[in-house]
Amino acid sequence: MAPGARSSSSAKIPGASDGETLDPGIFEGLAGVRLAMRRFLAFSEAALSEAGITSQQYQALLVIKVASQNQIRVRELSEQLLIQHNGAVQLVDRLEAAGLAERIPSITDKRSVLVGLTVHGVSVLDALARKHLGAMLENEPLLVESLTRLRDLAHTAYCGD
Repeated sequence: MAPGARSSSSAKIPGASDGETLDPGIFEGLAGVRLAMRRFLAFSEAALSEAGITSQQYQALLVIKVASQNQIRVRELSEQLLIQHNGAVQLVDRLEAAGLAERIPSITDKRSVLVGLTVHGVSVLDALARKHLGAMLENEPLLVESLTRLRDLAHTAYCGD
């Protein structure tokens, strides 16, 4: 299992104990969430392909962008992406080759190297983030409705309202 990966949930299923039938609304809510996610991911893969980067590269750019001072250690990047350290090193190599990121010597730890975005990387990330935000807003009604349904059913099951 990758670092930081989680095993299956051990949380109680709202609305039903073992053998008890789940409320049909739970299935409707879960189906709606998954449909919204599939639509968004299909859009995302097409947009990323058009931009010439992979989903993993895009996620890495996002992680770097939100890191302190827009720089991150490779070890921390691997943890955030739930990948092995050597995979993160190879990913950074590909980001560097594409001109999207650069390695920066750490000022505080001479043994450590940080990864930061290049001007080109910032530009590509900004354009893709704008496209992704638009696609999220298109799918928001279905996602919000589905999550609200699931929350309400869980609240009813746990609180009896």
